[in-house]
Amino acid sequence: MSNHPDWLSAAALCALPLQTPSRVRALLRAGRPSEVLERIASQTGGIEGIDDGLLKVWRRHTPADLDVLRDRYVAANVRVLTERDEMYPWPLRGDPAAPAVVFVRGSLEVLDCRRVAIIGTRRASNTGRHFARELGAALAEREVSVVSGLARGVDGEAHRGALAIRDNPRKALGVVASGLDVVYPPEHADLWNSVAHHGLLLSETPLSARPEPHRFPMRNRILAALSEVVVVVESAATGGSMSTVREAERRGVTVMAVPGRPGIRTSEGTNALLRDGCAPVTNVDDVLVALGLDTRKSRPRTDVRRAPVGSEQCVVTALSREPGTIDLLATCTALSVVDVALALGRLESVGWVAQSGAWWELLPSAHGD
Repeated sequence: MSNHPDWLSAAALCALPLQTPSRVRALLRAGRPSEVLERIASQTGGIEGIDDGLLKVWRRHTPADLDVLRDRYVAANVRVLTERDEMYPWPLRGDPAAPAVVFVRGSLEVLDCRRVAIIGTRRASNTGRHFARELGAALAEREVSVVSGLARGVDGEAHRGALAIRDNPRKALGVVASGLDVVYPPEHADLWNSVAHHGLLLSETPLSARPEPHRFPMRNRILAALSEVVVVVESAATGGSMSTVREAERRGVTVMAVPGRPGIRTSEGTNALLRDGCAPVTNVDDVLVALGLDTRKSRPRTDVRRAPVGSEQCVVTALSREPGTIDLLATCTALSVVDVALALGRLESVGWVAQSGAWWELLPSAHGD
């Protein structure tokens, strides 16, 4: 085993059963990964910080053929980096809880860009999804890379928005909680591939690792450490987004929040953040200011949606106050139910409104003026 490269031995160490980030760190403190793996396999002595009983378990699970493991990493186009490697992600160096080993797919150059995390609930509203997508696009257009956990809802929409912008070649950074060959959620396979192609996918778990629940809070600390600003679009008062917020606050990373409607569960977390002093995000300029970027030098982007006219404008004005049903909109606009329905159909086709059950809501733009 000692004849194999250290990155391969590090990957094998990470794949041992009952492995944790702190145990991986203890193993890498004990010597070169190839030497440590050899010591475990040959049962020569203990390792500081590792229980002898656990070492016995590991000795039964050390891989017999590292060549097979190497072929899997090569085929997956995944690199293994330890803290001793020059290419180890520099924003993680010095972090008190940095992973000792990371697995990456894509270009590490994305780490040299300005980086903003856009996170939120998996059960985002139409408005939240739309705003996340618009904000992701607006940031990518200003050459800022978007960071997320690539989850359903806000995370995925933020990256879809960023990936829609062609001018920024390094616009995406995904931090995931499973092996880079285990896509979660499964329907995000194309999104994972696009992020790796236009930026970087990163995990601290080896190939084949499943997205077990305990991995997500651990993932959140890495996501926060890689970001300069964390924007919460929609979130309940508890959950994964708030976990990332706590990790960001521990590291002095700026946390911002998008204001939400009072009384809505997915706005409870963001509104609480605003109450506690976090800066609000109403468009991309708010985030650019937090990054210390001059918004006067950013390329303005006009709203590409066709401007509402006639009855459409009446409906948009009504929805700008609060979501409504067709009957409510007819009452407050003095239009007939038929005229409201027709106006909503036209507005929906050009991206001004979205329907959630019987209710209609206005989709705002995250771009500055």
